[in-house]
Amino acid sequence: MQYDIVVSGGGIAGLAAAAAFGAEGYAVLCLDPAPPVTNRDAEGADLRSTAFLQPAQAFLDEIGLWTRLADHAMPLEVMRIVDAGGEEAKARVTKEFKASDISNLPFGWNLPNWLLRREFVAHLESLDTVTFRAGVGTTSLFTREAEARVGLSDGTKVRCKLVVAADGRNSPMRNAAGIDVKTTRFGQKALAFAVTHPIPHDNVSTEIHRTGGPFTFVPLPDLDGRPSSAIVWMEEGPNAEALMGLDTEAFEDAMTTRACSLFGPLTLASRRTIWPIISQHADRLSGERIALVAEAAHVVPPIGAQGLNMSLKDLSVLRDLARQAGGDIGNRKMLDAYHQKRIADIRARVTGITLLNRTSMLSAQPLRDMRAKGLDALYTLKPVRKTLMQLGLGARGT
Repeated sequence: MQYDIVVSGGGIAGLAAAAAFGAEGYAVLCLDPAPPVTNRDAEGADLRSTAFLQPAQAFLDEIGLWTRLADHAMPLEVMRIVDAGGEEAKARVTKEFKASDISNLPFGWNLPNWLLRREFVAHLESLDTVTFRAGVGTTSLFTREAEARVGLSDGTKVRCKLVVAADGRNSPMRNAAGIDVKTTRFGQKALAFAVTHPIPHDNVSTEIHRTGGPFTFVPLPDLDGRPSSAIVWMEEGPNAEALMGLDTEAFEDAMTTRACSLFGPLTLASRRTIWPIISQHADRLSGERIALVAEAAHVVPPIGAQGLNMSLKDLSVLRDLARQAGGDIGNRKMLDAYHQKRIADIRARVTGITLLNRTSMLSAQPLRDMRAKGLDALYTLKPVRKTLMQLGLGARGT
């Protein structure tokens, strides 16, 4: 069969890509070997959450997705950074970065990933231009100057003008295109789960830095009448595996201690998931008739809400270039321009977040003391603080 665009990958970025290009009137086929899990309590549900920063929210609104999400979103008005790197697990430096310092809008809006999949899939079903096939993946790629031919896991082949590889950090389409990656491994793993707590979060996202990596609270709507947050807890690999093996009571004690009891005793409100932490970026973002987006192009540790927001910036740039390409979407000029427009920002953000992660992992007490002093100094310099917030946001405040 013939399509304008084949999107390899039906995660959040892949579904957003299908929605974006479907809204432009292109005939889109979106494929994923695993059917999306759209129920919070189902096995395999993605219990992480995503904070859509201002530029990403604007893009989702443009492509027709935000109307499905707005009622579920928690606004993030304040980002709090806590250094708890002293001898005891207690907050010793706390700094709050307020969206109102740079904008009349929140920093972003937080939603659980399983809900995003549910709403994105429902939206695709409403688009006549998009075909979404769950349970079918991409297996091979053959390109010529005028088109690409993609082999599918069901044994069939399809033809298209552009392949959008949104198929993850081990991207089959990137590998088929012969594009290499540079990978940094930290020996870390991250646990993701949801909790309830007696002290309200007041729409504040809180990162607590001690050692091993940050412990991050991201606000969620109340659960059974109690304040609730999504947690990402990064630790050195063996420690993370040990935490996964604790029974519920012991795990709740451990996470309450690690959180410095800032929100009172924490109660586990979901199952736990775990995954390895890496940084990675592709040497090139495009090849003949193929563009890499999201984790096929870049992977960063979950710090500062950068990962999926970078992914949506990829899609925004690619969509805009497609508009300029006219009928020849996926031509060499368009894809070379995509690489040039995105590669510097991606490399800078991967490098910066890698550095932040290594800083958060520090275990030696003198180095942790230096980290606390650095946080205090950066916050004190208001112009520097504002610039850092704007860079993290990905746009100047409005």
